[in-house]
Amino acid sequence: MSTQPQSSRNSTIFFITAIAAVFAYEFFVLEPAEKRKAATAHAAAEQQAAMGKLGLGPNGQPAPVFVPRDQAEGLSPRVKIDTPALTGSLALKGAAIDDLYLKNYHLTVDPHSPLVELFRPQGAQGAYFATLGWTGANISSLPGPDTLWTAPAGAVLSPSHPVTLTYDNGQGLTFARTLSVDDNYLFTVADQVTNKGAQTVALAPYGSVQRQCVADAQHKDPCLADGAIRSGVVQEGYIGWLGDQLRLKKYRDWAKADAVNIASTGGWLGITDKYWMASLIPDQRQSVQGTFRVTPNSAADVFEADFVAPAQAIAPGATVTQTTRLYAGAKTVPLLTTYQKALGVPQLDQAVDWGMFWFLTRPLFAIVEFFYQHVGNFGLAIVMLTVCVRLAFFPLANKSYESMTKMKKIQPQMEAIKKRNEKDPAKQQQEMMALYQQEKINPFLGCVPMLLQIPVFFSLYKVLSVTIEMRHAPFFGWVHDLSARDPSSIVNLFGALPFHPAAVAMIGGVLDGPLHIGVWPLIYLVTMWLSMSMSPQTGMDPTQQKIMQFMPLLFTFSISQVAVGVVIYWSWSNVITITQQYVIMRRFKVDNPIDQIVRRLTGKAKAA
Repeated sequence: MSTQPQSSRNSTIFFITAIAAVFAYEFFVLEPAEKRKAATAHAAAEQQAAMGKLGLGPNGQPAPVFVPRDQAEGLSPRVKIDTPALTGSLALKGAAIDDLYLKNYHLTVDPHSPLVELFRPQGAQGAYFATLGWTGANISSLPGPDTLWTAPAGAVLSPSHPVTLTYDNGQGLTFARTLSVDDNYLFTVADQVTNKGAQTVALAPYGSVQRQCVADAQHKDPCLADGAIRSGVVQEGYIGWLGDQLRLKKYRDWAKADAVNIASTGGWLGITDKYWMASLIPDQRQSVQGTFRVTPNSAADVFEADFVAPAQAIAPGATVTQTTRLYAGAKTVPLLTTYQKALGVPQLDQAVDWGMFWFLTRPLFAIVEFFYQHVGNFGLAIVMLTVCVRLAFFPLANKSYESMTKMKKIQPQMEAIKKRNEKDPAKQQQEMMALYQQEKINPFLGCVPMLLQIPVFFSLYKVLSVTIEMRHAPFFGWVHDLSARDPSSIVNLFGALPFHPAAVAMIGGVLDGPLHIGVWPLIYLVTMWLSMSMSPQTGMDPTQQKIMQFMPLLFTFSISQVAVGVVIYWSWSNVITITQQYVIMRRFKVDNPIDQIVRRLTGKAKAA
């Protein structure tokens, strides 16, 4: 850190200390608290399920009985869904798409672990499904959730085989629903209504995505009461582009909010998780009324995103058709972009929460994705991204390191000025500024590169947190998921001791939490310490110097909890910084820690 006037130097120290304190508070206080809350919620959910099976609600009152998932599937005849990306079925009762698993994604990095579940049938706890239909005033026998549709015998919905469901309400209206699906996650539903009666009828098409979540007394992310920990940077709840604006709200806030109604022409809306989304895409030329609502229930709150289009008059003998699309699957950026362009759907790629630094996050992702397509390893892609970022900052960083090196070179003169004017701070500052001018040193350049890289750091953290392309992406060695923290831990000597830190009684949460420091965080610690050791420490009193010496360790505790891909980026960035500093210090003939270490090692070798 460069020497600055007293107030500026203190401000810099305060700034760095504040950031460290925020990180420390988040990972030493907030994260353990969230884990305790999640554990409590998980236990409450299990208790809720048990009470549901007994027919009791949260307060011991009668409540709907949940049944196991496979039994819920059996409550309706079904049409199998089989695509390269999806497997599951749709229910003929209600014509709901309510049973979906993602073939290309597993719950863990183990390829034999269960597939990720997206939709779950009505009747099972945590039901999640999509329905479409028609509504009309003073018209009875419209198809609804209990309507049993007819399908061809042995029908299987696949990319090459659309399926048509039919229903006759016996009062002059016949309904035909043709469902098709592509190789990925896009369903196209063409609803056709024919009026065989004697009177004109007016029907309005609608679509709905519904998720039923166990209620929580504090409404703490009720749809996430599964023991999972969610980062604050991730948008999970409702999402949509309606009225030329991105609409989103997290589950916990949605649970407490009144219904939101938004008029729009086209657009899209649905429910999103960290990596998965179910979204309805109406006709983009059509006016729709989008609604996000939560309906409280004794057993589970019902979270719903739906749209209703204007009513259409159907004369006797006439037929109308409504086409709606459903995106149900993983939020892969290239796929969302492809649908956005091909279907004319506005801002569909914003289903990925790019955050407030979107102008950095999106380009960073594009660069990482480009490198990944060429090298086939996201870890290497992150390393290559680091080089690109550092090249962009190279001219400014070079000037900064030159200034810092000059500062280190004049340290003896600075110490002499301090000693000579120990009792006259004003004169001390005056002589220091004169020395800066004489040596052509800008004392404010030292922290500029670091400050400018903070938005880049948080943007990369966002990329690794919200883009599914990083999920379960391996690096080399022990790192099998760049979006998760380093799995190794110093607590069990990186696997040499036969136990996992989380399994230790009583203090397992601490050992597997703040004290879980892996190999890459230790590499970060060494590189950060070395980089700071190569920076001048003049102008600081002993207390300030001690605070700065503890900074690498404090940051290591914090960074050990974030995605290891971010740690790799920051460590490699430190290596590039050290290289730049070393070259410049050698050029200015300034002693540096690397040469000191080499001298010690070579001296010991000679002595031996």
